[in-house]
Amino acid sequence: MKGPLFYAKILLFGEYGIIKDSKGLAIPFNAYRGALKTSSNLSGDPKISNENLVRFYKHLASLDTELVSFNLNDLKTDIENGMYFDSSIPQGYGVGSSGALVASIYDKYADDKVTVLENLTREKLLKLKQVFSLMESFFHGKSSGLDPLNSYLSLPILINSKENIEPAGIPSQKQGKGAVFLLDSEQIGETEPMVNIFMNKMKNEGFRKMISEEFSTTTDACIEDFLGGNVKSLFGNVKSLSKIVLKNFKPMIPDAFHKVWENGIKSNDYYLKLCGSGGGGYILGFTEDYEKAQQSLKDYKLELVYRF
Repeated sequence: MKGPLFYAKILLFGEYGIIKDSKGLAIPFNAYRGALKTSSNLSGDPKISNENLVRFYKHLASLDTELVSFNLNDLKTDIENGMYFDSSIPQGYGVGSSGALVASIYDKYADDKVTVLENLTREKLLKLKQVFSLMESFFHGKSSGLDPLNSYLSLPILINSKENIEPAGIPSQKQGKGAVFLLDSEQIGETEPMVNIFMNKMKNEGFRKMISEEFSTTTDACIEDFLGGNVKSLFGNVKSLSKIVLKNFKPMIPDAFHKVWENGIKSNDYYLKLCGSGGGGYILGFTEDYEKAQQSLKDYKLELVYRF
């Protein structure tokens, strides 16, 4: 058995903001992918994955919801026969490793599933997102359901609010100098502790005000610029966003990268922002001149995501 491929995702804009109902924009990232496979001789990573699937199966069996039902007998049998998730998506890197797994399990075992080929109304997208949120809560404690949604549909998704999501058309890539890239922190990040820090900060009135007045409005402006292809304005807004994040989300930025973050803002060679919940994994970079950014960050591993 070998299931269809499900891809990683990158939340270009909206990390943390989408928890509090501001806009977000997520795109599939095809450099990393995963698929369900079966082996009669499990060892190493496949064995660990299979053991995780046993626990995930129990989580799905315990869900008390009318939103979705699964063919649990087939799932249990396949796991017992050595099914595992074969994935190149790095875990704890903010690119949706658990999302791709959730999408693959839904695709194979959900009864009456919403398919990618049908007319994706807002109601259907919302239902999918709710189902994926329930499924993925096994991995993160609290999940928006967006990562699996992105992986399942393999489409850019615009999050207008919790109740309003839609597929988005993003401008086709150009062979210009500008780029979006990933910077590898070479540290594993864990989602749950980072989200807990954010939730604790949200108890502070000043922080809440900053989120609604500065962070969310700047994020929304970045999304509008990106979707509209307004590159000049985009970089001004991304620079502002990078400053806001450095000032207010320090615990989510690995200590070794505080200086690197500042240098980008000072030199204008690149601007950094969180990729996912932070705390490690990838950091997202934007630059008007990719070669210059590569030069400035020559001691680090970069991966190209999108060209302007």
